[in-house]
Parts: sequence; C-alpha cells; structure tokens
Amino acid sequence: MKIRPVKFIKNYIPHAEGSCLFSMGDTTVLCVASVEEKVPQFIEQKGGNQGWLTAEYSFLPRAGKERTPRQRGGGGGRSQEISRLIGRSLRAVVDLEKLGKRTIILDCDVLRADGGTRTTAINGAFISLVMAAGYLVKKGTLKTSPVEDYLSAVSVGIVEGRKILDLCAEEDNNAEVDLNLVMTGSGRIVEIQGTAEGESFSRKDLNAMIDIAAGGIRQVAAVQRKAIGSLE
Repeated sequence: MKIRPVKFIKNYIPHAEGSCLFSMGDTTVLCVASVEEKVPQFIEQKGGNQGWLTAEYSFLPRAGKERTPRQRGGGGGRSQEISRLIGRSLRAVVDLEKLGKRTIILDCDVLRADGGTRTTAINGAFISLVMAAGYLVKKGTLKTSPVEDYLSAVSVGIVEGRKILDLCAEEDNNAEVDLNLVMTGSGRIVEIQGTAEGESFSRKDLNAMIDIAAGGIRQVAAVQRKAIGSLE
C-alpha cells in the first residue's frame, strides 16, 4: 500500500531556527521550531543540565470544510491531546541532556485538513526539529545534535471491511477502526492509538494494521531523509 503524495517546503519561515510546510495528500501543516535559552520550572527543579522539548498544535478556522472557532488559550481538549502526542513522540528520539538547559518548541498549525493532521504534524515537526538542532550545532551552541533517530507517523484504518493506509477525511469519518502509529527509524514503536469507531477488532486485525502502518512509515521516512539527510 502507498501513502498519499507527500510534499514539503523547508525554511518556509526563514527567520525561525527550523521550519517546514509538510503535506500528506490534501492535509497541510506548517511546523516551526523555536529555541529558547531556558527550561520550564519543573525541569529547573530537577537540577542537572537537562533541556526540554514541547509542542503546540492548532487548527486554523478554515482548515476544514466549515469554519471552526479560532483556538485561544491552548485550544480545546483535542488540540491539547495532540500537542502532548507530538511532544512526547519527538522526545522519544531526543537526548535531552545533550540539548542542555534550553527548550525547543514545535508549533504545528493545520492550514488545510483532509485527515491525518496529527500524523502529518509529527512528520513535519521532526524535520523542523532536526533543522533547529543543526542550527544550534552550526552556531556552536551544541557540539553534536541531540536527535538520535528518525521519527515518522501514519494512520491506518478499516473502512467497509478493507484496511486502508493514510486515511483521508472521508475515509476516516466512515472508518470502523482508526489507528495511528508513531515509530522510530530503527523500527521501534513510540505510540499506538487505536480505536474501534464502529465495531471491535481482533488481535489479528491489529497486527495487520501495524504491519501496514509500518510500511507507510518507511515511505514517510524516505521523504524525511530526502529533506534532511543523515542525522550525523
């Protein structure tokens, strides 16, 4: 199975430490990395030299077919849940000790939504993260990049009994089962989000969907490697 066509534009926001306009099919997310020379209070209290990485996800009013209210104050519960997903996914491939006492913030703004906004955001945010890390190394702030492995995500689902990779909005809305998989370049699973939207599914179905999603993730990773090359 193939994922939807993937496109990216690096340095979309040229004055940011890292930025990427990333599209999967008709879903487009602007991902921007910013570096702050400080850490949150809860990290400061731990002592040591640990840094932090966090993300903020937002859905623009006309990203979908109908206008949604502009998100303020961190957005609603869905936006907060996706923000946390993006942040913890990216932290899975970052050595926070190597980052030092600074924070990288990934802002992910959905400009156009046609299914898979959270997975598209993770894929674009990873490129922006690597760019920001490279900026810090080039500047001499860091000796080596704290990013230790690739990270990609994709959706898969069951629609009318058929397993489909990288669902568009229409497929997602009609799915009996919806699953999102986040995986490292070395093939380790970071997160699985699977829900029976219509009816329950078997362990066999779960394993099959994970295998299909893993194949899609390899396709996404190939695009990411084209964008940023080696992590070394």
